[in-house]
Amino acid sequence: MGRTIPSYRLASERERRKWKIFRQELDKSEKKLFDEMMSYSCPYNAAGVTICKPVLLHPILMSIIFEHYKQLKKIENEKLTSTRNHNSV
Repeated sequence: MGRTIPSYRLASERERRKWKIFRQELDKSEKKLFDEMMSYSCPYNAAGVTICKPVLLHPILMSIIFEHYKQLKKIENEKLTSTRNHNSV
């Protein structure tokens, strides 16, 4: 018999494609960060198999998570710059 439910990996790739329009509205530098952020979900596909449910709040939650991600990356970059400057003195 054939499968009636697609694999989680395929479903997650389809979900990532749904965010294409959201991604297109980001600045060029933000697109790279967004792609990086979305790629972090791949190692957790096995865990995601158990939570394959649609959530209506995805766009709102993704916007919040993405903004927090950008802020964390900024802090991380500032810390790296600070450490390099301190070590070169």
